[in-house]
Amino acid sequence: MKFSQWIGFVILAFCLYILWKIRQLLLLLFTAVIIANFLNHGVQLLQQLRIKRSYAVLLSMILLLTILSGFFWLIIPPFAQQLPELFKLVPQGIDQLIISIRDFISRLEPELIDALPSSQEIIQQLQPLLEKIAGQGLSVFYTTLGIPLTLLLLFALTLMLLANPSAYRQGFIRLFPSFYRKKIDDVLTECDRSLQEGLTTILFQMVMISLLSFIGLSMLKMPLTLAQATLAGILTFIPNIGPVLSVIPPVAIALLENPWKSITIFLLYITFYIIIQITESKLLTPLVIENRKSLLPALTLLSQVFFATLFGVLGFFLALPLALVSQVWFKEVLVKDILDRWNRNSSRQQLTLDTKKQEVEQSIDP
Repeated sequence: MKFSQWIGFVILAFCLYILWKIRQLLLLLFTAVIIANFLNHGVQLLQQLRIKRSYAVLLSMILLLTILSGFFWLIIPPFAQQLPELFKLVPQGIDQLIISIRDFISRLEPELIDALPSSQEIIQQLQPLLEKIAGQGLSVFYTTLGIPLTLLLLFALTLMLLANPSAYRQGFIRLFPSFYRKKIDDVLTECDRSLQEGLTTILFQMVMISLLSFIGLSMLKMPLTLAQATLAGILTFIPNIGPVLSVIPPVAIALLENPWKSITIFLLYITFYIIIQITESKLLTPLVIENRKSLLPALTLLSQVFFATLFGVLGFFLALPLALVSQVWFKEVLVKDILDRWNRNSSRQQLTLDTKKQEVEQSIDP
């Protein structure tokens, strides 16, 4: 390896080390990019009505702040009041479920009881892992700037990116060699489309789950209906794991009142998800999304574990947009531009070698 190549390798390793050290800030920047990208589509719609971009950005931010203010004013206060009671009842319901399972197994095979862990043993085993993930993900909030300043920084970054996204986009593209900038521009366009489709779908599911949960739990006269419905909607943002976690609080609380009610709620939530999936495929996809390409469930689950390990709890919640963007980059850069061309070049070289071999054999053959 030449000296210049060694210098390039050292510089690359140093850059990767710096990026690793500031990964939490990069995740904060990525969050601002997601929010700005989502709001930019609203700005573009307002621009189609012949509204200047500066006014369109201002209207979008005012609309966002109005929605957030209404949410924190109408939903958060009763949710905050019911949340402590919810955290108190759910463990009791889970304990009751474990007792019921142990009683059922004891009737079938008494020797298996000693092999089953208790709820306290499960919590003790999970506590170190949860503390590690939470500490990694939230360190940027309480060690770097603090929660208020971090949220203010997030808002400022979002506003700056939204005000002039093309300048930041072109600046990012210029970090790559000139011959590859057109490809990077296409990759960013594909990332934008993928994020729009994925976030539109997940927001639709969150709203529908919250509304249907509130209506269904109210009809069954369940306690803490608003807290459970809001928590179910928030957890829906986490693919695969979120819907499973959202069922646990209502089922656990219903188990304290009546075992049959818990079964009813479990079936009710399954019905909710079936209705939402049908509505999404028949209504939302034809109207908003064209040629939708979703992530495979196994890849989504692996990405959640990977990003939670890498970034902590924030990476766990942002696993969906991170996975969508990563999928586009891997497909367009690694697969199409490296692996596919590598295969073609190898085939051409092999074909050339075979041709030369045949020519040599023909020249030797009398």
